[in-house]
Amino acid sequence: MFGQLTDRVFVYFQFGQNNFNSQHGIGANRKVAVFFHDALCEYRLSNQNQLTVGGGITIANGLSRFSQPSIGTIMTMDVPVFAQATVDQTDEFSRKLSIYARGQIGKIDYRIVFSDPFPISSNGQNPIPLSAQANFARKGHTHQYQGFFQYQFFDREMSTTPYMTGTYLGKKKIFNIGSGFIYQPKAMWKHGATEKDTTYQPMVLWAAEAFLDAPLNKEKGTAFSAYLGYFNYNFGTNYLRYNGIMNPANGISSTVGNVGKSGATFGNAYPMFGSGQALFGQLGYLFSNSLLGEYGTLMPYASATYADWKRLGKPMTVFNAGLNWLINGHKAKISIDWQNRPIYTESEGKVQYGGRRNCVVLQYQVFI
Repeated sequence: MFGQLTDRVFVYFQFGQNNFNSQHGIGANRKVAVFFHDALCEYRLSNQNQLTVGGGITIANGLSRFSQPSIGTIMTMDVPVFAQATVDQTDEFSRKLSIYARGQIGKIDYRIVFSDPFPISSNGQNPIPLSAQANFARKGHTHQYQGFFQYQFFDREMSTTPYMTGTYLGKKKIFNIGSGFIYQPKAMWKHGATEKDTTYQPMVLWAAEAFLDAPLNKEKGTAFSAYLGYFNYNFGTNYLRYNGIMNPANGISSTVGNVGKSGATFGNAYPMFGSGQALFGQLGYLFSNSLLGEYGTLMPYASATYADWKRLGKPMTVFNAGLNWLINGHKAKISIDWQNRPIYTESEGKVQYGGRRNCVVLQYQVFI
């Protein structure tokens, strides 16, 4: 629910739930509580769109466009979730209590955000004991500072809400380069010289990216979309976290060694977050809008993640490829996605590469 209450006042609310499947609430309660994803109010200070200030629980973030994505318009089946760097740790699915300023000055689009992150103790997960590897601190509380800036070479992107579009399906000619950051002092902690000592460390994340989404032949409706981003993450010493989207499995997390204390290591989970560097790229091609006649058109895509998380010892790669059947653009589409990802095991407290696994997911999206 959103609306322009006056010429300058805008409100936006999103209410619902996330990621419900047959494994939800194993050993607990399968009835998922809905919650507010967004609840914000903005006031436009300038006559046009140069400066808007707002506050509330919001996805307005620093770092990258995929840190604040418009899920209903993405090209791939899912966004690169690692770009939502603190997801469900110190936020609500990337949303935080924040005040912010955003707008467009000429060809520059910007957002500056001051956030009060949620304490890690309220994320609903078992606490991770203090160890030699850094994790989010459970004592103390500091604020978070974020920024994102991009230069728009061609058409301007819409900025009605803080969400950033995945693909315009040839309706706009977009080429942007951007960069962003997230900084939080004393966000992480670990053992000091002895197990009785505690060392706090800052969380310092930054990224740089390029995004191209443009028509090739306007009469036929063909288009091309591409993205390349570099992510530099410092979550403290040897931080590593597994994550599995809509994980179809359940099990017991490892509690020792390098892989342990890093999240659920079963099912489709893999080391999605860590201290280190990552590259993410994606490509897509939109066929003619008359390809399937009244049944729409097709858009194949491919994406790859290359992550050099320090705790793993060697780089990790994840590959995805898929096909969108756009029955009515993003409003009704069927997607099939293939993923190839690595798995890891432990041996004598060390990470050992355990081969690769595949998964195929079929999805139907309807957007009203």
